[in-house]
Amino acid sequence: MKTIAEPATDFALRIQNVSVTLGETQVLTNVSFEPAVGQLNAIIGPNGAGKTTLLRAILGLVPYTGTIRVGQASTGRPLRIAYVPQRLDFDRGMPMSVYDLLCGGLQRRPVWLGYSRKARRMAEQCLARVGGGGWGDRRLGTLSGGELQRVLLALALTTEPDILLLDEPVSGVDIAGEELFCDLLGSLQKEGRYTMLLVSHDLSIVTQHTQYVLCLNQTVQCQGATVETLTADNLKALYRQDAALYGHTGEHEGHAHDHKHQ
Repeated sequence: MKTIAEPATDFALRIQNVSVTLGETQVLTNVSFEPAVGQLNAIIGPNGAGKTTLLRAILGLVPYTGTIRVGQASTGRPLRIAYVPQRLDFDRGMPMSVYDLLCGGLQRRPVWLGYSRKARRMAEQCLARVGGGGWGDRRLGTLSGGELQRVLLALALTTEPDILLLDEPVSGVDIAGEELFCDLLGSLQKEGRYTMLLVSHDLSIVTQHTQYVLCLNQTVQCQGATVETLTADNLKALYRQDAALYGHTGEHEGHAHDHKHQ
């Protein structure tokens, strides 16, 4: 189904009764969720709950039933959506710079023929906004995990989005980098009134940095203001086990990995 542009409203997305079946598996069932404009939202749930699938449905990458409506800016255009992945798979030995990555989508000519002035200026501005000023000429393979995640965020910002979808953006990042990234998200939200949907297994991040939470396990278990919603009873029902408010609770969908900070 195609996303539908709506007149300007107070919501960024309106997700109504969305269901997704992949092969023989029912991944999502009747999911409804309406993140407000400028809100930092968390999507949490156990492994296999359908969190990443929901983001993919919003992006139009998987078929679904139900409706996903995109709000409209005051200028009349549909709100723009950008995606920040959990990781970027690439050969760390290849001679690709940060500018190559960022400018590649900002200009028509191949980056090996040079960067346009406009593309380079936009890349520099977006890097500066994520604390990466001066990184443009660095090779991607030399970046730490936290630095690479900020570059991926800068890449998303080059599209001048209104809505940011972030899929476990600090997975595998050390504690200091994790805090820096989450503080950065908060600053960007206040600065540009971005609407953010953050998939995370780290409930300490969710409780400290988000205003609204969607608790998902194939269908919506509960949702609401973060502090009011993340009660011990709700978490136990969601994860079907005791879940602490601070620390990791599981594995990313489809990617089992160690959740200890490295």
